[in-house]
Amino acid sequence: MSDEVRVEMRDGWRKLVLNRPEKLNAANEAMLTALIAAIDAAEADHACRALLLTGEGRGFCAGQELGPDMMPGPDGPPDLGKVADLHHRFVRRLHSVPLPVVCAVNGVAAGAGASYALACDIVLAGRGAKFIQAFVKIGLVPDSGASFFLPRMIGEARARALTMLGEPVDAAQAQAWGMIWKVVDDAALQQEAEALAAHLAQQPTEAIAAMKRMFAASPTNRLDAQLDIERELQAAAGRSADYAEGVRAFVEKRVPVFRGRA
Repeated sequence: MSDEVRVEMRDGWRKLVLNRPEKLNAANEAMLTALIAAIDAAEADHACRALLLTGEGRGFCAGQELGPDMMPGPDGPPDLGKVADLHHRFVRRLHSVPLPVVCAVNGVAAGAGASYALACDIVLAGRGAKFIQAFVKIGLVPDSGASFFLPRMIGEARARALTMLGEPVDAAQAQAWGMIWKVVDDAALQQEAEALAAHLAQQPTEAIAAMKRMFAASPTNRLDAQLDIERELQAAAGRSADYAEGVRAFVEKRVPVFRGRA
C-alpha cells in the first residue's frame, strides 16, 4: 500500500486515511491508485463490513495536486481528461462499493476533495470544515461527480452558484442545505465518525448494500420502476439469515446479532 493512504484495520471495519498532510492531502496518482486498491481489498474481505474515509492533519483534501504535469508546457496543454479518469474511477468505486461508507471531513474539502466526501453514504464534518467548488478559480469545470451530486443534494440553483462563484460553504450551512448528515465539534469528529463506522459494521451489510442500489437507481426511475426494484430487493432481503435473526430478536426482545456478509 502507498504511503499516501494509511489503512487502519478495526474490528469489522477499516479506516482509510488520506496521508499527505503537508499538501492538505491533495490527490495524486499514487494516492488515488492506493485508495482504489484499498476499497477493492475491503470488499474482498468478508470480515470488513464498513469503511471510514478521512484525512490526516488539518485538511480533508485540497483536490488535485497542481504539479508540473498539470501545467501548460512547450508541448501544449496537459490532457486533463486523462487526469480526471483516475479521479472518476475512484469516485465510482467509492460510491458503488457494497459497504456503508462514512466520511469524516476535517478542515477543507476543495475541488475533487469535496466530491469524494459527497460520494460517501454518511458524511460528518467538523465545525471548522469548509466545502469549496474551487474549479472556477483556475478556469476549470467541476469533475469527480460534483455536477451529479450537488444538484441532487442542494438543488440546481445553489449548485450553479457554488460552482460558478467558487464560494466556500461552511459545515453548518452544508448541513442546513442537506449536503452532509451532521456537524460535530472538531475535537469530537474522529471519535464520533469511528463510533458510527463501528455501529454500521454490526448492521445487516447486504441490506445496506441493497439500499445503496435503490438510491442509485432512484433519480432516473419512474415510480413503477422504483417499486419493482424495491420488491426485488425486499424479496432477496427476506431470504437472508440477517432477516431471520432480526425477526427472532424482535420477538425475543433482544438486540439482533447480524452476520452481514460473513
